[in-house]
Amino acid sequence: MDLLLWRHAEAVDGSPDHTRELTERGLRQAQRMAAWLEERRPKRLRVLVSPTVRTRQTAGAFTDRFEIVPSLGPEGSVADLLAATGWPDSAGPCLVVGHQPALGRMAALLLSGVEADWTIKKGALWWFSNRVREGETQTVLRAVVPPDLA
Repeated sequence: MDLLLWRHAEAVDGSPDHTRELTERGLRQAQRMAAWLEERRPKRLRVLVSPTVRTRQTAGAFTDRFEIVPSLGPEGSVADLLAATGWPDSAGPCLVVGHQPALGRMAALLLSGVEADWTIKKGALWWFSNRVREGETQTVLRAVVPPDLA
């Protein structure tokens, strides 16, 4: 399974939190990452998105075919990410457009085996795969792409 974690791009400050929109810079970040993703898109990619405006705008730079998953909102947890994506047993690749701290905690869990407060930069993408080698399931970090390098 491929699992792509994409933190929403830069958004305006303010409240209510769920209605915050991307800044002009955030729109550019999302467009650059979307172009990078389009060149590398796995076949049959499922796209799951938090219900916030900023995550929907970030995902919308890449595709209009995404599923809004309420449990992936700013209050979401690693358990919510695991349940929504089916990691590591889902049959197909999955892209999640979401929030800190859950995305960073998920990255920590996948790489170290323990949830920890890791940070994924706004607009950045982390791409994981899993494989079985000699009967052992392994997590592979395929890419970490900050928005300014996409």
